[in-house]
Amino acid sequence: MPKSEIIIGCMSWGKWGKQFSTKKQIEMIQFCVENGNATFDHADIYGDYSTEAEFGKAFVETGIPREEIQLISKCGIQLVGEARDNTLKHYNYSKEYIIWSVESTLKNLKTDYLDTFLLHRPSPLMQPDEIAEAITALQESGKIINFGVSNFTPSQVDLIADKIPVSVNQIEFSLTYHNAMQNGILDQMLQKSMQPMCWSPLGSVFREKTAQTERVKAVLKTLVAKYMVSEDVLLLAWILKHPSKISPVIGTTNKERILNANKALEINLERQDWFLLLEASQGEEMP
Repeated sequence: MPKSEIIIGCMSWGKWGKQFSTKKQIEMIQFCVENGNATFDHADIYGDYSTEAEFGKAFVETGIPREEIQLISKCGIQLVGEARDNTLKHYNYSKEYIIWSVESTLKNLKTDYLDTFLLHRPSPLMQPDEIAEAITALQESGKIINFGVSNFTPSQVDLIADKIPVSVNQIEFSLTYHNAMQNGILDQMLQKSMQPMCWSPLGSVFREKTAQTERVKAVLKTLVAKYMVSEDVLLLAWILKHPSKISPVIGTTNKERILNANKALEINLERQDWFLLLEASQGEEMP
C-alpha cells in the first residue's frame, strides 16, 4: 500500500521540532521523493494543528505531481493549545467531526484526497456505526482512499471493522518495544492482510541507557561488522523481516539518516541473527 516502504514522519518538521522554513520544507520534500521516500505521515495535531498547512504550502511550491507522493493523516485527538478551544485532552470521533477534520486536512495539505486516513487513538466513546457513516461518505466522495486506525488493539480494530473495512493499523513497534508480536496485533494484521505501520521504530536503543539497551547494543556491535551497515539500519532490518510486512515511519530530518534507513531494505537478516537480537532485548533465550 505505501508508495515507499520507509515512510517519512513529519511530526518534527514544524513547531514541535525543527521549525523548518518553507524553503527547507521544499528541499526536504524534494530530497525524500528523489530518494524513493514518497510517503509522508501527518496528523492534524502536529505542531499544535499547524504542521500540515506548512507542509501543504511547501508541497505546492515543489511542483511535484500529486500522484507521485502519498499522504497519510490522522484525526481524533483534541489537544489543549492555542489552535483549539479545549479545556483538557480528549478524543472526538463524531461523524461531523471526522468529516470536518478530513476536509480541514485536505485544505491544509492543499490536496483533493488522502491516500490513507487513520483514527489516531481509540476512544472509549467511539460509535462504530457513526464512524462507518463518516468514512463511507469520505470514500464515496473521493476524499480518502484507504481507511485505518492507529494504536488500536485487535478487539478495537474488530469493533470498527465489523462496520467498515480497516486496512491499516499504525502502532508503536521496535526491537525494544515488541508487544505487538505477543498481544495479537501483528497476528491480526497478518491474518486479515492489513498493512502494519510502526512509529518509533528505533525504540529506546539510542535514547536510554538501560540493561536492555546495553544488551542490544552489544549484539548490534557484532552484527555491524558482519552486515557492514550501521546500528540503525539493523534495527530497521529487524522490523522489516517480520512476515506482516511492517512499514517503519521514521521521524528523522537528517538526510544522511534517511538514506541510511533505505539501506535496511537491502538487508535480509539471517534467521538466527534476528532471534539473537530478540533474545538480547528480552534478556533471556526463547522459551
